[in-house]
Amino acid sequence: MAVPEKDQQPGSEIADPEREVGELVGRLTGSGELEPAERRRLLGRLAQVLSAGAKKARASGAGRGRWLADVFLNIAPRIPIRDLHTLAEHHHGLTGEELADDLVRTAQKATMTVGAIGGALAAAEFAAPPLLLSAPAQLVAETIVVAAIEVKLLAELHEVYGVRVEGTGTQRAIAFTAAWARQRGIDPLAPASVSLALGAATKTALRNRLMRTLGRHLTTFGPFLTGAVAGGALNRMATKKLGEAIRNDLRVKMPPTGSGAVEPSSRGELNA
Repeated sequence: MAVPEKDQQPGSEIADPEREVGELVGRLTGSGELEPAERRRLLGRLAQVLSAGAKKARASGAGRGRWLADVFLNIAPRIPIRDLHTLAEHHHGLTGEELADDLVRTAQKATMTVGAIGGALAAAEFAAPPLLLSAPAQLVAETIVVAAIEVKLLAELHEVYGVRVEGTGTQRAIAFTAAWARQRGIDPLAPASVSLALGAATKTALRNRLMRTLGRHLTTFGPFLTGAVAGGALNRMATKKLGEAIRNDLRVKMPPTGSGAVEPSSRGELNA
């Protein structure tokens, strides 16, 4: 059982790091609004837990890319994905393209905010030489959270366009993660889209995508507030590009009947 956050101090032993990383990412990607101070605290704690995990990975000889992919695959099933009915409730009754527009705008705002916080933290540590070695952990945390927000966006866009992905919660989470790695929607008519999601090629694609995202965040590592501005802007543009690509893809794959969005009242029939 993880130690309660209020009892944890910097440098304290982390009882269950995988579970805590999943819980922190879940809170940072939830649908509720977080106060800036709380978001900053959660991101800082995530960086601390990830830093401890990275040290163990280095000791075991694991590469950064492989470790980063393993971390993300472990937390993917904990990313909170909403069904269509819940999405409509949370977005003031919007449906179809208007709902998709709002989802992309919300995700852009979220990744921009995380980028600004991560960039600001890195910038502050850049200006303080004794803390320089801990700065990359902030950017790794930013990378994990941004990837989780974008996987959530991708999954929920599938709901909006009625492209239903079958399987258990874990199978669907991994399939959405694989789709994010390739920046493509899932083809519901391809029977292997879920069952082969954890193949070697997918793991390589995920590792490469995460490392590219981390590389983008490393460019925000600079003094003063340059990191905050750059981090927010780069994340916002990348999330917008992803949203456009997935929506274009899903419009082709959406069911031939109806408008493409599953009506909330028919949701139960699909789950039956």
